Amino acid sequence: MNTNLPTALLDLESHLRETTLLSSTRGLLEWDERTKMPLQGGPYRAEQIALLSGMIHQRASDARIGDWLGELEQLPLAEDRHSLHGCLVQQTRRNYEKAIKLPKSLVEEITRTTVLGQQSWVEAREHDDFAAFAPILEKIVGLKIQQAEALGYDATPYDALLDEYEPGETTSNVTRILADLREQLVPLVAAITDSANQPDSSILTRGYAADQQQQFGSRVAGLVGFDFQRGRLDTTHHPFCTDLGPHDCRITTRYDEGFFPAAFFGILHEAGHGFYELGMPDDWYGLPPGSCTSLGIHESQSRFWENMVGRGRPFWQWCLPLAAEAFPESFADLSVDQVYFAVNSVKPSLIRVEADEVTYNLHIIIRFELEQELISGQLAVSDLPDAWREKYEQYLGITPPNDADGVLQDIHWSGGMFGYFPTYALGNLYAAQFLAAMRAELGNMDQLVEQGDFQPLHDWLAKHIHQHAQRYSAAELVERATGEGLSHLPLVDYLREKLAPLYQLPASSS
Repeated sequence: MNTNLPTALLDLESHLRETTLLSSTRGLLEWDERTKMPLQGGPYRAEQIALLSGMIHQRASDARIGDWLGELEQLPLAEDRHSLHGCLVQQTRRNYEKAIKLPKSLVEEITRTTVLGQQSWVEAREHDDFAAFAPILEKIVGLKIQQAEALGYDATPYDALLDEYEPGETTSNVTRILADLREQLVPLVAAITDSANQPDSSILTRGYAADQQQQFGSRVAGLVGFDFQRGRLDTTHHPFCTDLGPHDCRITTRYDEGFFPAAFFGILHEAGHGFYELGMPDDWYGLPPGSCTSLGIHESQSRFWENMVGRGRPFWQWCLPLAAEAFPESFADLSVDQVYFAVNSVKPSLIRVEADEVTYNLHIIIRFELEQELISGQLAVSDLPDAWREKYEQYLGITPPNDADGVLQDIHWSGGMFGYFPTYALGNLYAAQFLAAMRAELGNMDQLVEQGDFQPLHDWLAKHIHQHAQRYSAAELVERATGEGLSHLPLVDYLREKLAPLYQLPASSS
C-alpha cells in the first residue's frame, strides 16, 4: 500500500473493499439459489440475502463516504476521471448519490421480494401458470416504481431504472436507436423468409446427451480461452454469469437433449461474459477501476463470442472435427457449410435466448416496450400475457401457444431487472462495431479462428475494453476502440454481409 496517498483515499478504498467482500458473499448465496438450492429453501434464502443487501446498502450510503469524497474532490488526483484514482472518486460519488436516495427498508424489501419472485417464476414457468406468478410480479413492479421515484428522473421513471444498467443512457435515445435498427431488420427478415434457399436445421436436432454436451461445451470453452482454474460451469433454469471474486467466475447453462445450439451457444455466450469479468484489473476488484462500465458493454462481449465468433464459418472449420469426435452419430456426416448454414438459420421463433442474430433484437424491442408500459402504469400485470402475444404477432408474426414459452420465458422481471433488456440490443450494436475495428486491425482474424488461435482476439479486447473497466463510459469506449460513435449501421452491415450469400439475397435488402 502506498502510504503517501491521502488518508481519505486509503480510508475510502478500505471501506469499499470491505463492502465488496459483503457483496461477493451475497453473490455466492444468489448463485447457489439458482443452481444448487432446494426449492423449499427459498423463503429463508430471501431473508439471508435481504439482510446482506441492507448491510451493503448501509455501507454504500455511509455518511463518511461523502466526507472522504468531499476531501478528495479538492485534490488533483480526482480531476482526471480516466485515471485510476479519478475514476474511483468520481464513480463512487455517482454511486453514493444514488445510494443515499434509497431507503434501506426499500432496498431490503426489493431484495426479499425478488428472491421469492425468482422462486415463484421457476414454479410458474414449469407449470405454465402465469396467474400464480402475477401477484408477486405486481408487488415487484410497485417496488421498482418506488425505486424510480426515489432515485429521480428527468423524463420518465424508466430512465432511472435504465441508468442502473446503462449509466447515462436515456429511454428516448434507446427508443430512437432501436427504431432505426427495427426499420432495417424487418425487411431483412422478410427477404430471408421469402428466400428459396433455406438451411436444414434438423441436423441440429439429432439427439445429444446432456452429460456429453457438458463435457463438449466445457472443452470448447476452455480451448477458446475460459480459465477453469478461475471459473466453473453449472446448470440452471436460466443461464447467467456471475463473479464471486477476482479469480472466481461462475457460468451456467441449461441443456436440451433435442437441440444442440441451446446449451452450446449458451456456454459460449456466458464464457464471453466471463472473459470480461476475469479480464478487468483484479487488484481493483469490485471497485470502479475493476468493474464493468455498463451491461451493454458486458453483453457485447458475450454476443461477440457467441455469434460473431461462434456462428462464423471459420469457427466451424476449426470446431467441426471436435464436434464429430464428441457426437459421432450427429456430426460425423456433416460438412462445415451444412453446420454453418444451420447455426445461422433465421426464422421467427418464440424463445429469446435461442433466437437467431436478426430476430433477436425484435425480441428485445418487445420487452423494452412492455416494461416501459408496466413501469408507467399504462399496462396492468394481469394484461401482460395478452399484450405479449399481441406484440409477438405484430413484430414476429407468431403467437405463443402458452405462457411458459411466452411471457414466463425470462427470469428478469421476477428478479426486478427492469431496464436490463435494452442492454442486450445495445450489446449487439457495440459488438458489431468492435468486430469491424478488430478485423481492420488484425487483418487475418478469420485465419486465426480457423487455426483455433483465439489469443489475438482476447488481446484486442483486453487492450480496448477489459482493462479500462469504468475509467471510460460505454460511449467513450466505443469511440476510442472504433473511432466512431454508436450506430446501428455496423450491425446491419455485418448481418447482410454474413446472411446475403447464405440466403442468396441481393447485396442490400433495403
